Amino acid sequence: MQKLFLTIDKISTFVGQAFSWLIVSLTFMISWEVFSRYVLDKPHSWAFDVMIMMYGTLFMMAGAYTLAKAGHVRGDVLYGFFEPRTQATLDLILYILFFIPGVFAMTYAGYFFAAESWSMNEHSSITAEGPPIYPFKIMLPLAGAFLLLQGIVEIIRCVICIQQGAWPSRAEDVEEVDVDKLKEMVHVKDEDIAKLDQFVVRQGSKT
Repeated sequence: MQKLFLTIDKISTFVGQAFSWLIVSLTFMISWEVFSRYVLDKPHSWAFDVMIMMYGTLFMMAGAYTLAKAGHVRGDVLYGFFEPRTQATLDLILYILFFIPGVFAMTYAGYFFAAESWSMNEHSSITAEGPPIYPFKIMLPLAGAFLLLQGIVEIIRCVICIQQGAWPSRAEDVEEVDVDKLKEMVHVKDEDIAKLDQFVVRQGSKT
């Protein structure tokens, strides 16, 4: 069972990391459009539509990845003080009441929404040269399917945690820097940092 969980975690991670490269493409595109608009005086009316679709795709396709890493926003002020069993019980209730119905509705409705867009060869109406938006709309059911799959894994994890009293492990990935652990690794103390800050201030006042 744990192998299956980690496999689905890895799938969600792969999808999220693959689509994360859109941020690089989006950065280059925005930079080029600014250059083209203000330096070459050749703006592209379709650029704004494409930027929105690229960002929307990135946002949606990162949903399952974020869920796999327990990275979605929650009220940690109280949640962090709960025992694992209490956390899992609360999560399970919220998954059943809100997550599953909402994501299932998005996936189901998104399929027909995308199918209709493809059938009519839908283009954006925001600008005169509106680009096709049916490839973007297919992301709705696709993102929903990945999110639903990862959500089922999280529900099973909640059940296991309620039974065993501890959260099952997750696939490892890049994590936020733990400042205290970093200080231990490089053998730096708070006093050393304070002395360095004072030295920088003194040097700055001299200049």
